Amino acid sequence: MATIKVKQVRSRIHAPRTQKATLDTLGLRKMNQVVEIEDNPSNRGLVQKVHHLVQVID
Repeated sequence: MATIKVKQVRSRIHAPRTQKATLDTLGLRKMNQVVEIEDNPSNRGLVQKVHHLVQVID
């Protein structure tokens, strides 16, 4: 399967509880942490929900 790399570039401080839970679901716990996840519609939706906190890396 295809994968995408997602990096957390902004802090989760002051983010709503649902966005913090989304970051946890993606596996992002710290700033500048990079995780590799499957490229499917559900994961793309999670990334879109916190697009202002993360960056998709090629």
